[in-house]
Amino acid sequence: MHVRAKRAVAAFGMLAFLAFYIWAVIAIGERLPDHPLVHLAFYGLSGIAWGLPLFPLMSWAEREPKR
Repeated sequence: MHVRAKRAVAAFGMLAFLAFYIWAVIAIGERLPDHPLVHLAFYGLSGIAWGLPLFPLMSWAEREPKR
């Protein structure tokens, strides 16, 4: 697969993942105890953790095709 096609697939994959991830974070966040430190820790970790599953997808999209 060419790099341009891989980038397009990765872009749609990232958008789909982020839409689900945002929905899941909001759904879980509504069920947390009503304490500011709990919300700070949860949303702080959630704001950082979204990138971890996307790193392999981004590196795959940038890899040159085998010849």
